[in-house]
Amino acid sequence: MKKQIITLAVASCLLSSCGIYTKYERPEVKTDGLYGQDVAVEDTTSIASLSWRELFTDPQLQSLIEHALQGNTDLQSAHWRIKEAEATLSSARLAYLPSFMLTPQGGVSSFDKSKGSWTYTGIASASWEIDIFGKLTNAKRRAKALYLQSLEYEQAVTTSLIANVANMYYTLLMLDAQYNVSAETAVKWRESVKTMRAMKAAGMTDEAGVAQTEANCYMVEASLLDIRQQIREVENSLSILLGDVPGAIERGKLEGQDFPEELAVGVPLQLLSRRPDVKSAELSLAQAFYGTNAARSAFYPSITLGGTAGWTNSAGSMIINPGKLLLSAVGSLTQPLFNKGLNMAQLKIAKAQQEEAKLSFQQALLNAGSEVNNALTQVQVARGKTELRDGQITSLETAVRSTQLLMKHGNSTYLEVLTAQQSLLSAQLTQIADRFNEIQGIINLYQALGGGRE
Repeated sequence: MKKQIITLAVASCLLSSCGIYTKYERPEVKTDGLYGQDVAVEDTTSIASLSWRELFTDPQLQSLIEHALQGNTDLQSAHWRIKEAEATLSSARLAYLPSFMLTPQGGVSSFDKSKGSWTYTGIASASWEIDIFGKLTNAKRRAKALYLQSLEYEQAVTTSLIANVANMYYTLLMLDAQYNVSAETAVKWRESVKTMRAMKAAGMTDEAGVAQTEANCYMVEASLLDIRQQIREVENSLSILLGDVPGAIERGKLEGQDFPEELAVGVPLQLLSRRPDVKSAELSLAQAFYGTNAARSAFYPSITLGGTAGWTNSAGSMIINPGKLLLSAVGSLTQPLFNKGLNMAQLKIAKAQQEEAKLSFQQALLNAGSEVNNALTQVQVARGKTELRDGQITSLETAVRSTQLLMKHGNSTYLEVLTAQQSLLSAQLTQIADRFNEIQGIINLYQALGGGRE
């Protein structure tokens, strides 16, 4: 008995050293400077810890996001993917239990036209594979990693959906603001056309000035139709995300949209627990790890216990009544002998897949750090333009008024007036785009940090 215990202990140590039962542990990853050397990381506070309702305070946008979370088809598909992974995990867990099979048989036989005799056999068989060498355990752990990955896939779809709805919503607000500015400019251009015609009648300008002013007025009015088309296309795209037919989208205004001034990014290590794509890549690595363990366990024998039990009224060529009880038990050990080369090849494939998964995990983390840096830079640049753009517009408004007065007194040409007006319209539209870029950068940063988890 003592000898058997020592043998089992030695065998357990050998199996552990072979890595058959080893659990996955995250490889060492370097996150220092992941956000870039110019990004100061002071504490663990991050805007990603805010719920999307806290970040997006516009009531119309909140309603749209809630609608999308209920009706989006991609998110519904992700739910079914989780159900599939749950079934796979349940199947892997049930593999630990014995399997049963009932095989009843019956028939009538007659010899030399004698009276037929009825024979029957009712047998229930069972088999149970003992998981000494980790085959079932690694399959279960791999299935669990797949299930967790399906949850991260759903989270990735959710986070992306929230960000896309918000981006499209604020795109509509930007287009609305640009449409209003262009419409106001069109009104002013129509007044300029009237003024130029009056000045031509008074001999203060020529037909070329009137024609050029009219052409610019037509250009601005045509741009209104372009913006109207863009609005409709964005509304249709947003309706698709909501799972609705195309239609108008209720919305607020770009002015007054409120966002945090301080955009804390937290420590890079948080990406490992918040970013769904990074977590999914790590779970793929875990699956590959357990796949390698399973490939190692193929070198060891399989031990299966089996047995049958049942009733029969037949024993060989003799008919016995009443029925007799049949019982049998068997144990089998299957040791691979001639497929060592195949098992070695499968192990090499599993190891290569594990290394590929490790590189994919590292690359996902690097991509995440780059996205955080890009989004933060986008916000900072857009905010830095705000004061400069305000000064530019103030100067251009002064230039428009001055050139118009000078032209009326004959000290300036219509070309200077047109140039000033065009420059003012361009600056106003760009100012609106800068505000949208700032908001879009905040949305991108929120998504890049793994925000949107409830």
